[in-house]
Amino acid sequence: MTFFRSAALFVPLLSCCLLAAAPAGADERVLAAREALRGGDHVRLERLANELRGHELAPWVDYWRLVAGLPDRFDAVAARDFLARHDGSYVAEKLRGDWLKALGKAQRWSEFDAEFGKLVAPDQELTCYALQSRRARGDATMLDAAVPLWLSLIEPPEACYPVLEALIWDKRVLADEVWARIRRQFEANRTAAARYSANYLPPSQTPSAAQLDAAIERPLPMLVKLPANWAEQRLGRELAVLAVQRIARNDPRQAAEQLEKLAPRLDPAQRSWAWAQIGWQGALRHLPEAVGWFRQAGDTPLSDEVVQWKVRAALRAQDWGQVRAAIEQMPPTLAALPEWTYWLGRAYKAGGQLGEADALFRRISGQPNFYGNLADDELDRPIVVPPKAAAPTPDELTAAAANPGLKRALALLRLNVRIEGVREWNWTLRGMSDRQLLAAAELARREDVFDRAIAAADRTKDEHDYSLRYLAPFGEQVRPAAQKQGVDDAWVYGLMRQESRFITNAKSSVGASGLMQLMPATAKWVAKKIGLANYHHGNVNDTETNLLLGTSYMRMVMESLDNHPVLASAAYNAGPGRARKWRAERPLEGAIYAETIPFTETRDYVKKVMSNAVYYSALFEGRPQSLKPRLGVIGPRGEVVKGADLP
Repeated sequence: MTFFRSAALFVPLLSCCLLAAAPAGADERVLAAREALRGGDHVRLERLANELRGHELAPWVDYWRLVAGLPDRFDAVAARDFLARHDGSYVAEKLRGDWLKALGKAQRWSEFDAEFGKLVAPDQELTCYALQSRRARGDATMLDAAVPLWLSLIEPPEACYPVLEALIWDKRVLADEVWARIRRQFEANRTAAARYSANYLPPSQTPSAAQLDAAIERPLPMLVKLPANWAEQRLGRELAVLAVQRIARNDPRQAAEQLEKLAPRLDPAQRSWAWAQIGWQGALRHLPEAVGWFRQAGDTPLSDEVVQWKVRAALRAQDWGQVRAAIEQMPPTLAALPEWTYWLGRAYKAGGQLGEADALFRRISGQPNFYGNLADDELDRPIVVPPKAAAPTPDELTAAAANPGLKRALALLRLNVRIEGVREWNWTLRGMSDRQLLAAAELARREDVFDRAIAAADRTKDEHDYSLRYLAPFGEQVRPAAQKQGVDDAWVYGLMRQESRFITNAKSSVGASGLMQLMPATAKWVAKKIGLANYHHGNVNDTETNLLLGTSYMRMVMESLDNHPVLASAAYNAGPGRARKWRAERPLEGAIYAETIPFTETRDYVKKVMSNAVYYSALFEGRPQSLKPRLGVIGPRGEVVKGADLP
């Protein structure tokens, strides 16, 4: 304890030297340089770059100055000097990527090849340019690398079209594969991309624009008016199943009625795909027929999205044999994910294969996530916080504070340049040891950059500090607010950790604000409901106000949803009406309810909030925890709706 206190005193002194806020004028010039890039003011950008020599963000200003010259006035000599000076940094990776895209677009392949191998993490566009370069050099093996992209690149960047078209010209992709791609694009609701893919079909199978319009925009009238000979050619059969898929997106039962009429004249593969599409859409709506629709699809290959919903439909029906069969149908990499490892274990357990079940639970037990927690519960292992690692030493903290990437990230975040700051921080964490990660986390915590502290602490492998991984700032405000509303403070913290990562001025793309990410209409409604005088939305980022409104809303949602935290968490993210709608006609395990939430964002959110709450409880109470009792059982839909006016 004495050492920790001395270290705590040391680092702020160190930070004042290495991480002190730059003079306001310098910071303002950095932001002005960024705006000059956006506005295309090259003269001003050049002047500001010269003025900011020595500033901790000078590499970013230099980067902006260099990319401003792309493509016509790019200074390749200066760029190579920049890359050499900042080798290994995020800003160097970013410059190299931008430069490579310009080279690829211009098809300057020798220059492209000289730089591409130095890139650490190429995106899809650059990967496709690299394949184009290989083809230009006569490397026929590039086609082998391109084949997997045919179905995975549903809406590709422009650079990928020549790669995909090379598969057509070299006959590595034929009509079967083109139709498979079009179906996958329909699944993803990328109909414009599907229209483009139709151009790759042989003439006898190429639909007209009017035919595709009918299948996409007017599928039911199209099926009603099918000519008597519609099934004689493949084009007619394929358009029919695409129309069924479009109907299923709005009404799976109506799609099933149509498919029953068409099925005898469809090929088996077409029929199976259409049933799988109806099953998927039915599963998203929690329709009881979904399991039967999937059964009619047989063992036809399914996309990752559809096969996961095949499992979820079986979970809702508690058909454990189908759960097992569907997971075993998955590609190995998908089946190995914690959620499907856990549910396969549950399916084995339901079938009496206890040894096989426990082997699967042990595979994910101890992982600090929703399904690792559930596996611990299945094995009767209490969920505990790992032993706390030794605090970072003064030397470790000195090294962290001096790390150029961390310094740049914190400076960007200080200027509220969040996207670049977060990416710089995360890039710099790559390859760090546990000790380095803990030092970075502690550094960010002392700078009140709580989200980056969590991001660093989350990455440790062997040495952990869960007081950093599950930070609990603003305790003198959060815990009294939770207590006043009668809600669990561990749940409140679990929710805030997921909502804002404790960024007080956080604002989402849809306008949610503050620690508890309140939507304007919700905040206004709650303020009126609790009689908060003189409230206006400008107050929403005030910590006290945000917590008062957020915890009040949590209480109201809990009271309207059987005081069940799983339902209330879903409601907080997606709205109380949806949380109620997702209940079943009979009691449902909390874990199954969470896994079968139709919205990907909300499903992930609820799992993380509930797992977060377990660890916050363990930290606050100092004793082992269990997740299953928190998840409990979700009661069936009721006729009486409480809190119907909740936003």
